[in-house]
Amino acid sequence: MRKIVAAMIVAVVLTICSAGAGYVVYNRSTVDEIRPVDAIVVLGGERDGREEYAFDLARQGISRNVVLSDPYGPYGTNLAARCGTRDPKFTVKCVPPNPGTTLGEAIFTRNLAIANGWNSVMVVSWRYHLPRARYIFSHCLSGRDVFMLPVPRTYSAARWAYQYFYQSAGFLKAFVQDPSNTCEGSQPDT
Repeated sequence: MRKIVAAMIVAVVLTICSAGAGYVVYNRSTVDEIRPVDAIVVLGGERDGREEYAFDLARQGISRNVVLSDPYGPYGTNLAARCGTRDPKFTVKCVPPNPGTTLGEAIFTRNLAIANGWNSVMVVSWRYHLPRARYIFSHCLSGRDVFMLPVPRTYSAARWAYQYFYQSAGFLKAFVQDPSNTCEGSQPDT
């Protein structure tokens, strides 16, 4: 019986520590100020208003280039209408990442930055995704200014709890993959 109680206490303590660390890393992560950039890059995910948010930023003059990640292709969400957006203040480019992950998005952003002479990008994603995206993008776009901005949205406690574990596993994967080496080996589209 003592072993069961001890195991339960350890489990509770680990859960509390994980929640506290997750709160600091993900809820309180650094969010950059909105500033003019060469491109706004919207990472793939659910259609939660992030594309419209990027379009609003572009209409405010933050950038003349909006890049939408389309990791789902014809089987995913309805991104085609947004990819066809025409606005005199900015252009829209939709890119399928390869691989269909944050690393793939960082690679295509690096390639577009090289091809177009971009020195700064603003990345738009979920609040809880920003720390991992910042880690990956900073390695792939070294020497360029990379700013992170969350889509304005609130999330339930259950969503945050799930994301603490999911994003932490994603961080572990990113450390193992070493984005510096992966990005350096990728070639810009010609």
